[in-house]
Amino acid sequence: MDLQQVDRRSGLTKDSFKHEYLDPRCPVVFTDLMDTWPAKTKWSVEHLKSNFGHIKVPVYSENYSKPGKNYMEPDKILPFREYLEMLESGPTKYRLFLFNIFRHAPSMCKDFSLPTVMDGFYSEFPFMFFGGKGSSVALHYDIDLAHVFLNQFHGRKRVVLFAPEESRHLYHHPFTVASYVDVNHPDYQAYPALEKVHGYETILEPGETLFMPAGYWHYIEYTDGGYSMSLRANESYTRRAIGLFNIARHYVVDKGMNRLMGENWRTMKAEIARRRAEEELV
Repeated sequence: MDLQQVDRRSGLTKDSFKHEYLDPRCPVVFTDLMDTWPAKTKWSVEHLKSNFGHIKVPVYSENYSKPGKNYMEPDKILPFREYLEMLESGPTKYRLFLFNIFRHAPSMCKDFSLPTVMDGFYSEFPFMFFGGKGSSVALHYDIDLAHVFLNQFHGRKRVVLFAPEESRHLYHHPFTVASYVDVNHPDYQAYPALEKVHGYETILEPGETLFMPAGYWHYIEYTDGGYSMSLRANESYTRRAIGLFNIARHYVVDKGMNRLMGENWRTMKAEIARRRAEEELV
């Protein structure tokens, strides 16, 4: 497995971004994309606790993807203030993700603006992601196939990225957006196709924005307890339609078969992933 550093850039124009990163589908870290946003300095832990601490939020542990009746279900529902205090107190495996806090706190929408670096941004889907130091996000790609602009506000994250073309080498489980290989300790004996994989990595600092092209696999570690906000964009109507089909197929087939078969369904997906990877080695 070969990983190279993601480019870090400032001053990218719409044309230069399109030519250097959007069209060739390459990730990049913007060091200045959110410089004009009040949110960059305003969204501190204390600000969120003081103003929105009463909101009830679903938090998840590593049990999220385990087969069974609680597959993809939250572990707990907590007041937002209590969860933020948990993040401050030290390492925790609990995460809060795909959280649309703006439905509960619409005033926060005034603290940022949609970037102008490309067309096709969705105004209705800003999501926030929170995690404690030491927690991680398993390797996956986003089901809707949108481009993702991940804006970091507090703490640091290590992000590892792979292009969609690497899917079979990553032992992609069918009917899901998941791979269960260990990015940090690749087992080449169990997963020999991993030796062919090429990807990217970066440490995302507060005030920076990571562009993840559509369909890119990503693994995320919370170097510190912290949080970010994703903005999504899709300039392709064809890709939007494929994304909607993906959502319907994955949720209907995968969740349905998981309820029927439990651990046997995951075993079946792993075997299909193994066979597909072996075909790439021939």
